[in-house]
Amino acid sequence: MPLTERLHAAFARTHATQLLHDTSPRHLAGPGDARHVTHGLAAAGWTRTSDPLSPEIVLRSPDHRYTMQFDPQSATGAWWRLTAEPAGPEPGWYAEFGELVPAEILSRFTDALVLPVPDESPVDPFQILGWEGWVIESSSAAHSLDAMCHVRRPTEAGTWTWEASWRVDICSPGHGTPMGPSIWHAVLPDAVPAHLIGAFITALADPEPLQRGMYERLGHHSAVHVRSQVRPEQVVDDHASRLRKIRARARLARRQQGAPLTSPSPSRRAHRR
Repeated sequence: MPLTERLHAAFARTHATQLLHDTSPRHLAGPGDARHVTHGLAAAGWTRTSDPLSPEIVLRSPDHRYTMQFDPQSATGAWWRLTAEPAGPEPGWYAEFGELVPAEILSRFTDALVLPVPDESPVDPFQILGWEGWVIESSSAAHSLDAMCHVRRPTEAGTWTWEASWRVDICSPGHGTPMGPSIWHAVLPDAVPAHLIGAFITALADPEPLQRGMYERLGHHSAVHVRSQVRPEQVVDDHASRLRKIRARARLARRQQGAPLTSPSPSRRAHRR
């Protein structure tokens, strides 16, 4: 699914007239624009394999190993599902993300998937959380300062699915319990490459607010929502800049692998995350 001028223009139109508000903490910022995710994957050469007239979107990577499904009609709390098929010694895995996961956080995960793996060793996610002032409960659990976002790492002896996966749970405050009703969740199996988990946790813990329009859906009423100094044009420009980077890196990787190149799509201006 090439990113045509029409698609870039549609993104720009959506954001051009918004009255932006800085929204924090970002885990309560609401879903935002799903095109932060889908445009990034399309820029990396992923193609749509689902019915163009269906609200469900299924994108597949050029090597057919990865499939991303976005299903806003899902009967479960998981609207985003990413499946990785086994490849040689690398196992397959499946990750899911809830309806209200902010698209900017999820796009950090998918960007890390389509861009080259960093040379440096990944940092322990709990160290990242500690740097940002989160409460480290133990070697396998931490929570945000508002106690509404909980991160758990897999237990060594875990046999149940949830025990064998990294879990992120965003919940309303409980009444006498640490966790009340669920707002959104993420499940990342231990087989997910460490740099992808690190990218997701880094984006989750980032103290910088996300920008949301005045009437956009938020994750929770307690989110701080104040008028932003960020201009809508910045959102559009930063989006376009990110897509150019992804497209260039993907084309370089295909060139190095000797694969045929797709023609570049025209880019428009479109925020910082």
